[in-house]
Amino acid sequence: MALILTEEQTMLRDSARDFLAGQSPVSALRGLRDSRDPDGFSRPLWRQFATMGFSGVLVPESFGGLGLGHVEAGVVMEQIGRHLTASPFLASSVAAVTALWLGGSAAQKQHWLPKLANSEAIATLAIDEGGKHRPLQISTRCTNDGNDLVIHGTKTFVLDGHVADLLVVAVRADGEPGDKAGLTLCLVDARAPGLEIERTVMVDAHNAARVSLRNVRVDASAILGTLHGGASILGGALDAARAAAAAELLGLADEAFTRTVEYLKQRRQFGRLIGEFQGLQHRAAQLYTELEITRAAVIKAQQCLDQGASNAGEIVAVAKARAGRSATLAVQEAVQMHGGMGMTDEFEIGFFMKRARVLQELFGDDNFHLDQLAQRRGY
Repeated sequence: MALILTEEQTMLRDSARDFLAGQSPVSALRGLRDSRDPDGFSRPLWRQFATMGFSGVLVPESFGGLGLGHVEAGVVMEQIGRHLTASPFLASSVAAVTALWLGGSAAQKQHWLPKLANSEAIATLAIDEGGKHRPLQISTRCTNDGNDLVIHGTKTFVLDGHVADLLVVAVRADGEPGDKAGLTLCLVDARAPGLEIERTVMVDAHNAARVSLRNVRVDASAILGTLHGGASILGGALDAARAAAAAELLGLADEAFTRTVEYLKQRRQFGRLIGEFQGLQHRAAQLYTELEITRAAVIKAQQCLDQGASNAGEIVAVAKARAGRSATLAVQEAVQMHGGMGMTDEFEIGFFMKRARVLQELFGDDNFHLDQLAQRRGY
C-alpha cells in the first residue's frame, strides 16, 4: 500500500488543520498554562471536537462515531501536534476507545462508546506505576470478594486522569510483576469510593495524574474482556496509542521545522540572511530528510494497525522510536538555529521542545521500543 494519504484522508487533514489553526493556536496552550486552568484544556473546544466528528473517529458508526481507522486518527493527531493542542483526544478517543472496542462486552460498548464519541465522557488508561513506561510491571492487585473485585494500588502518569469519567485500570489478578499471565483490565468509575486522583501538570503544560486505589470495589461486569486475559487487549490499546503519539511527534517536529526555515529566510546576520549560509542549509536539508522518512514509518504503522497485520506491534515500535528521535532532533535544531531567542519563554519554539520531551517518554521512549524490537526479533 502506498505510504501517502488518500483524497478523503487529505480532506480530513485539511479540515483538522484549519479548525485547530482557528480555534487552538499555540497561544491557546500558553493561555491555559498562564491562567492555571483547572481542567488544563478547553471544554468548549472539546465539544467542538465532537461536532467535527474527531472525538469519534475510531468509534464505529453504529455507536455514533465516524467508523474510520488509525490512519485517520493519526491525521488528527498530527495536526494536534502541529498546534500543540491540549485535549483528551489521545487518552480518550484513541487509547480508551481502542481498549473498549477490543475487549468490551456489548453492554460496555453500548454504554461508553457513544458517550466518548460525542465528548459527553472522557476515558483514559491507568497503566504505569513507576517513573518509566513498563506496561507489564503491574503491582496493583485485585482480589475476589464475592461477586466483587477489590483493587488496591497506585498508578502514575495517567493522561488526563483528573478530568476522566472512566479509568481503564490494569491490575494483577495473579502472577508477579513482569508476567503477562494474570493481567486484567477493569473499568473504574472516577467517582468510585476509595479512588483518589491528584493532578500533575507536566513540563509541557499538558495533563497527567497520580491515581491511588484504596480497596476500590467493582463488580464482575466491570472486567474488560476476561479475568486474567487483559494482556492482549492492553497490547492492542497501547499500539494504537503509540502510533497516535508518533503522529503527534511528527506534527510538532514538522511545525518546528517549518518555523525554523521561515526564520532562516528572515533573520539577517553579518549583512546576510542566515539562510544563505551553506552549513545551515545542509542542516535544514538533513532534517527534512529525517522527517520524510519518519512520516513514511508513521503512516506504515497506522496502515498495519488498520489491516490487523501480525507484525503491527513491531512496525508501531519502529514508528514511535523514530518519531521520538526525529522530534528531538527537530526541536534541538530549531532552538539552536533561532539562537538565544529560542530559549526564551516568550518565543513559542520552547513549547515544542517541552512537548517533544514528554511525548518521547509517553508509552515508551526510543530505548524502550528498540529493546522490544530486539527481543521480538531475537537479536
